[in-house]
Amino acid sequence: MSMERPPPNTASKRTSAHVENIPDPRKVQDGDTALALVAADDDLQSVAAEELKRLERKIDWAILPCLSVCYAFYYIDKTTLSYAAIFGIKDDLGLSGEQYSWLSSVFYFGFLVWAVPTNFLLQKFPVAKYLGLNIILWGVFLMLQAAAKNFTQLVVLRVISGAAESCSDPAFMLITSMFYTRRQQPIRIGLWYTANGCGIALGGLLGYGIGHIQGALSSWKYEFLIIGALCTAWGFLILVLLPDSPVTARGFSPRERRLAVERLRDNQTGVENKTLKPAQVLEALLDWKAWVFLLLGLSGNIPNGGISNFGTLIISGFGFSTLVTTLMQIPYGVFIASMILLSVYINDRLPPNHRCVVTVLFLLPNVAGAFGLCFLAEDNRVGRLICYYLTGSYNASFVLILSILTANIAGHTKKVVTNAMIFLGVCAGNIAGPFFYKSNQAPRYQLGIWSMIVSNLIEIALVVILRVMLAWENRRRDAAQQRGNPTSWDRDQTAFSDLTDKQNLNFRYVY
Repeated sequence: MSMERPPPNTASKRTSAHVENIPDPRKVQDGDTALALVAADDDLQSVAAEELKRLERKIDWAILPCLSVCYAFYYIDKTTLSYAAIFGIKDDLGLSGEQYSWLSSVFYFGFLVWAVPTNFLLQKFPVAKYLGLNIILWGVFLMLQAAAKNFTQLVVLRVISGAAESCSDPAFMLITSMFYTRRQQPIRIGLWYTANGCGIALGGLLGYGIGHIQGALSSWKYEFLIIGALCTAWGFLILVLLPDSPVTARGFSPRERRLAVERLRDNQTGVENKTLKPAQVLEALLDWKAWVFLLLGLSGNIPNGGISNFGTLIISGFGFSTLVTTLMQIPYGVFIASMILLSVYINDRLPPNHRCVVTVLFLLPNVAGAFGLCFLAEDNRVGRLICYYLTGSYNASFVLILSILTANIAGHTKKVVTNAMIFLGVCAGNIAGPFFYKSNQAPRYQLGIWSMIVSNLIEIALVVILRVMLAWENRRRDAAQQRGNPTSWDRDQTAFSDLTDKQNLNFRYVY
């Protein structure tokens, strides 16, 4: 039940310009939903290690398979258009190169418009139930795309699909932060995000199989119908299988629920709060960290917006047939999954506060691969294919960026606002990304590849700034505590009072 950098036990006082002047946490209204559990009389201070391990295994089995399958579908859903492109949708519907780029981007317009409202709805309603309902909706609207007769109909359906999917990443992050300690979060985020790579590989297999269907409909229509039906069925299962919170988790005894919450005390981020707090909204909007996370979402997803929609076209440009192109996505997915698992493994084995270092480390293969795509000769098919695969390493870095966010933002309303902000950046990046890939530059897409290089270099600079600033803030708080008085707040008082990271002097940042 450890955290990455426990704060000193010395006393502190509320005098810093960077920490808000708030009332005694024992008097804070609308505290965390976990307060009722932690106020129980039974003593959990001396829990057997085996009991804790059993509980954590139970939590893993309840959470990780559900989120992993969700994320696989989440990625497969977003790449269906890419497979539809090589299965003839552009010819059947008379789509120009520019219209195809717009279809890639309008999905994220729906995502962008609904990103903030959906995060507030995640706070208001049970998280898992809201997620399951949206998965059902995005599956239905994906199936409806098979019935589209023209560009306009596809645009409308993809905008609505994007709105339905906008809750996914924020919901996954909230669930992870509610069930796991800050030390455990990178590995768990890595495990469910690994399904991103599995989704690419599975999408390639499904695309290969669907491409062999000889039916009354065009192959691209079967792509939408089959993937959409699978998503819808999974959404109904999520409504039943995935717990909303450790406070209310079905299948857990009262003692297990309390122990699940108690192990999160050192996080100092709480579990959940259903009350929207305007002061926390304002604090999030004025917090430099939230804007850095927005820029990280933007810079990290300009490359993603291009590669996820033009990846199959880049590979087919190496001279492969349509069906072989679908299969060549499988090693790409395996590479992404491997890089994610390797990054969280390395991070877990290093001393505390190396997340930013590992993040930069796993951006470097992406930069190298992009340079290779720029400069390797056309006839060097193997080398260019390897460079294309290397561009998948940015996924590992984004996993760690998400874990940095979940670990460093406290106060439930502030968390949902900051989650919304990073995914506003994600949306903007995915909207902009495809427009750097000009049809007259196919299959090398020089401008698109250079947009990836520049974006990754900006992302590296932002991560370095984040590390320097968070380390400085920790040192400043340590110094403030060393000058403190003996009446400062106890960590037990602040753990579940729904205080923000700026309000809580006991909070220390992870970097």
